[in-house]
Amino acid sequence: MLFRMYNVTLPPDLECFAAELVAEVRYSDMSDVVCIGVALLPRAEAEPTAFMASLYEAEAEGERDGFFTMDEIAQEMYDIIEAKRQRR
Repeated sequence: MLFRMYNVTLPPDLECFAAELVAEVRYSDMSDVVCIGVALLPRAEAEPTAFMASLYEAEAEGERDGFFTMDEIAQEMYDIIEAKRQRR
């Protein structure tokens, strides 16, 4: 199904940006620019949800497997660096 939109009002900065894209022949007209912008919205809307899901997953993993202290992480990092230095 094709939905025709006859009038879209953009803030001046976005209108200038869209006009530049058309002038550079990156898009054929303003309609194409708006279409691409709207097509990107599902991904932009999904990213915060996916990020929050990964945080909850990491928290659950920590609860299940235990947490590391900053000192433990720092020590492991220093041990890895020292081991690489000694291999030289």
